[in-house]
Amino acid sequence: MTTVELNPFPSRSVFLGVDVGTGSARAGLFDGSGKLLGSSSSPIQIWKDGDCVEQSSTDIWHAVCAAVKAACSLANVSDVEVKGIGFAATCSLVAVDAEGSPVTVSWSGDSRRNIIVWMDHRAVNQAERINSFNSPVLQYCGGGVSPEMEPPKLLWVKENLQESWSMVYKWMDLSDWLSYRATGDDTRSLCTTVCKWTYLGHAHMQQMTEKAASRDMEACGWDDEFWEEIGLGDLVDGHHAKIGRSVAFPGHPLGNGLTATAAKELGLLAGTPVGTSLIDAHAGGVGVMESKSDSDSFKKDSDVDTLCTRMVLVCGTSTCHMAVSREKLFIPGVWGPFWSAMVPEYWLTEGGQSATGALLDHIIENHVASPRLANQAASQKVSVFELLNNILKSMAQDTSSPFVAALTSDTHILPDFHGNRSPVADPNSKGVVFGMTLDTSEKQLALLYLATVQGIAYGTRHIVEHCNAHGHKIDTLLACGGLSKNPLFIQEHADIVGCPIILPRESESVLLGAAILGAVAAKSYPSLHDAMKALNAAGQVVHPSSDPKVKKYHDAKYSIFRDLYEQQLSHRSSIAQALA
Repeated sequence: MTTVELNPFPSRSVFLGVDVGTGSARAGLFDGSGKLLGSSSSPIQIWKDGDCVEQSSTDIWHAVCAAVKAACSLANVSDVEVKGIGFAATCSLVAVDAEGSPVTVSWSGDSRRNIIVWMDHRAVNQAERINSFNSPVLQYCGGGVSPEMEPPKLLWVKENLQESWSMVYKWMDLSDWLSYRATGDDTRSLCTTVCKWTYLGHAHMQQMTEKAASRDMEACGWDDEFWEEIGLGDLVDGHHAKIGRSVAFPGHPLGNGLTATAAKELGLLAGTPVGTSLIDAHAGGVGVMESKSDSDSFKKDSDVDTLCTRMVLVCGTSTCHMAVSREKLFIPGVWGPFWSAMVPEYWLTEGGQSATGALLDHIIENHVASPRLANQAASQKVSVFELLNNILKSMAQDTSSPFVAALTSDTHILPDFHGNRSPVADPNSKGVVFGMTLDTSEKQLALLYLATVQGIAYGTRHIVEHCNAHGHKIDTLLACGGLSKNPLFIQEHADIVGCPIILPRESESVLLGAAILGAVAAKSYPSLHDAMKALNAAGQVVHPSSDPKVKKYHDAKYSIFRDLYEQQLSHRSSIAQALA
């Protein structure tokens, strides 16, 4: 008996999304209405040494294969039902040689470690030097590259690991490498190249009118002068062969679909269509941005306006803030405008906070009460976050606090523990905790946790206000990712930003966004935007508190939040003068 005969729905169309995050590779299978049929995850290895954070592409591919096979088994989906595949991943940098084997990017010389992870900050100095040239391409990434983008990392490798530099045949963003590993086609995505490599996607605007979305395009958006100027002119050689000779819109079908080798490793059929990939956060945007709440159905049916009044928060280890517009909007300190980097023919603005989920973990795990709390959570069979949320509710009742948020009236946190990505774009910014005492109880940890959540939300308010001051008209947030499952995190964001927050029906939005790429590659929908409209669906809508005292309280705390950074600049200047 074959697998197909076992399945009661042999004719259904299923789309597979793969997402490689910082800590795991995940796979999810979705039906034609965007409903999750089953998902699985497999952990991936990570090496951290100071500012250096590295991974292995070999290890990641093994994890991807394990997650895909497990998801298909759990969802009872056979290989013939999978009609299309899409990949999403962190914007990490992969180095391979002419055989496709890993080339080390590590001081250790360990050949497995061929990926510089997105959060790696080894190239702060290189980023500063690149920005000092004031190249015209920099106006399309908020005025300067971040050390988390690829040019500074490439320059670091060239300056520090010459042997590796000469061995590398292809430098690829991780999501592009995954689709290359699956299909043998090294066409790059407009998402990765435009957002992380200074590629000028709008060079293709003319081609777009000529229906270029149906094919891959010769890479005409590289600024050769920029690469020459920063000392990486050798990457221009061979029509940019090492960094991308051809690019395509997200969802464009690659090569002849899955190669026989990749299909065998994944437990799928050779030739299954694979769509050009997305960065994970951008896949989250594609997975939620067209989610319509009941109140949306009363609005005038104007897709353009609705889409352009939304910002998606993809909240995981870090948070990305994605908004689109029909016009290009230059916003100091915020990445973009990126043409067609998420939704084709729209300009993308991308704000972000480098440590959010990672910061909450850091605050909790480094507190003396953390082991006790973890034991309590385990015995109650709840998450640590749920336990902390319950402690805060009890504290509010016990102290007759007017509302839970007011418990942090004398605890204030600037969450820049890994620098500030936007809107001040200061990788040297440091975190600040104001209001410490000798208390080491679980209750004190609960307050620190709440103040950290609020600090992260004030950072989001700063980004939204800054974007709106520069031409956006954002009045609604959509949230996805791990932190969006925490009701306190979402309610504090709604109260602090003052916008309703739409949560998607399917909690695995990044996987859905990746699966949508597969659906487009399979020609199940005429365009990415059409697929989004068909497969995105809204769940709960969280509204800001109607209590004016809550707004007044957060306005006061937000002012203090802004002051904490200004004071830091002043202190930095005073110390620099003293040491001069």
